[in-house]
Amino acid sequence: MSRVVRFHQTGGPQVLKIEQREVGAPGAGELRIKVEAIGLNRAEAAFRAGMYLEAPNLPCGIGYEASGIVEAVGDDVTDFKVGDAICVIPAFSMNTYSVYADQTLVPAYACTQRPSGLDKIEAASIWMQYLTAYGALIDIAKLGKGDFVIIPAASSSVGLAAIQIANYVGATPIATTRGPTVAKLADATAVGGTIFLYGALEPQITPLPLVAALNRAMTFRGYTLFEIVGDPVRFAAGKKFVADGLSKGALKPKVAKTFTLDQIVEAHTYLESNQQVGKVVVTT
Repeated sequence: MSRVVRFHQTGGPQVLKIEQREVGAPGAGELRIKVEAIGLNRAEAAFRAGMYLEAPNLPCGIGYEASGIVEAVGDDVTDFKVGDAICVIPAFSMNTYSVYADQTLVPAYACTQRPSGLDKIEAASIWMQYLTAYGALIDIAKLGKGDFVIIPAASSSVGLAAIQIANYVGATPIATTRGPTVAKLADATAVGGTIFLYGALEPQITPLPLVAALNRAMTFRGYTLFEIVGDPVRFAAGKKFVADGLSKGALKPKVAKTFTLDQIVEAHTYLESNQQVGKVVVTT
């Protein structure tokens, strides 16, 4: 039996409950892992609250990102073996898989070997933030030397990752926090520039600064990580970019605070408090 976090109704952190559930053997293309640490993401808080890109099929598990040890390997899985230390990357629906647990099943395609030099806590905190920033800045925008990028919410895990990635490729990051509206960002955007819209944490309708958009021929680009992880070629390139950056020390995750699985309600409360600088991690 495994301790598994589930919720039977949408709402605040208090709807998260720890239950005892049988995990079972992995099926074809799956791994069963012993979860060591879990990286928390605002996407999970939105999912729990019923305000995410997809609605939860209640009762529902939760959690995208983790580090762990492979306990069993399903049919057709050749890239992993029992005992491997791995990371779980957000590349699936939480209605199908979830990682807030002591032990869980995950799809092998969403896993990668743990980068060397990272402990279990750091390993649980890298993929959502770095792949999200990579996809927008590198894969799509082709950010490089001499470019400038304004990064709102720069103290968040993705914001910090974006700063590191910009520095890594020789661009100039301009960090902001709790300030610029879309209109102000549009006024600061260069001719032909792009504003990426992601995260969807603001419940109000995002206005379109039409005059600035027309004058600067700018692009407003909706974006989610799933654009990258849903394409095997782009996913592989993103994993290589992040792994290379980690190995060179150019990318280094910052962990704001850790909790235990028994403190999952407190962890989500802290996640939504916006007090943290960096990643919130839960250990099992």
